[in-house]
Amino acid sequence: MTTHQTRMPPHKINRRTCLSALLGTSLPTLTLSQIADLTALVVDETWQDAARSRAVPVKIRWPDMRRFLGPRPVVMFSHGLGGTVDGGTLWGEAWAAAGFVVLHLQHAGSDLPAVRGAVGSFADQRGLRALAGPAQLLALLGDVGFALDEIERRHAAALGRWATVRPTQVGLSGHSFGAHTALGMAGQRYPGYEGVIEPRLAAFVAFSPTVPMAGDAAQALARLTRPVLSVTGTLDADVVGNGATPDKRMALYAALPPGRKAHLVLRDADHMTFAGQLGRAVEILPREQVTRDLQAAHHRLVARVTTDWWLATLADDASARQRLAQPAGLQPGDVWEQA
Repeated sequence: MTTHQTRMPPHKINRRTCLSALLGTSLPTLTLSQIADLTALVVDETWQDAARSRAVPVKIRWPDMRRFLGPRPVVMFSHGLGGTVDGGTLWGEAWAAAGFVVLHLQHAGSDLPAVRGAVGSFADQRGLRALAGPAQLLALLGDVGFALDEIERRHAAALGRWATVRPTQVGLSGHSFGAHTALGMAGQRYPGYEGVIEPRLAAFVAFSPTVPMAGDAAQALARLTRPVLSVTGTLDADVVGNGATPDKRMALYAALPPGRKAHLVLRDADHMTFAGQLGRAVEILPREQVTRDLQAAHHRLVARVTTDWWLATLADDASARQRLAQPAGLQPGDVWEQA
């Protein structure tokens, strides 16, 4: 084994170690060539929505088709303000390693180029709020709808690996502004807008969500009857100055209709814990040292829980449902609930 490691390029060892840590015992059963295939099956493309004259960059993570046969479920990820297709990388790697086709979306107007063009830093809350208004949210919802149409088109045309996907019963996730996108596509109502009913979406994960800042939260969320998992932390504070405190993020779970809902609250996890990235990308906001110290453990737990969530809700995996009854790795002060 030592000989193999010394012959492998360092980045292969790091990726194998990272995936193994996120998914526990799943990856050690793979050969080194299979690990290499996992890292190679990542494709960056730009899809063109002619109807809206809008380009939608995407990153596609394909599972190893030699290990996972049959129609593959698709999971989508929507980044937060200032994000790119690299948003949710850690989550996407874990989900693809478990057999899901993962599609990371990038949203023009609220992505990193838009933020760089509009504000001097992420401390400019007023500038950030201007990029997160109703028009941008509608654009994000449109990006998801377009991506679903494109997946169906590619599947129907049997274009390459797209012939192997399941174009309906798709999972949708998102972080921060992307969590608003996920909840919007799940059926959230807004003042003056009844929201979206998208039957092709079967389950949702909202990272760093929040209850609506105005009106009756239960009424706004009344149509969210499909499975929703919210993920937040006790230090998941306001980013854009709209009052999204940790308490309001945690309150989403109680405001959802009963049945097929869950939430995970991690002690001392902050907003950037849930972006699914490492390095400079998560240091754009002030952070506590305790959060940095716990970040690796938090990432492992979130990767396992969300993977089991998709397995349970999109793949009808009884073992995953059993693990979700009491997820391994919870620490004192963490909260896991289902109803």
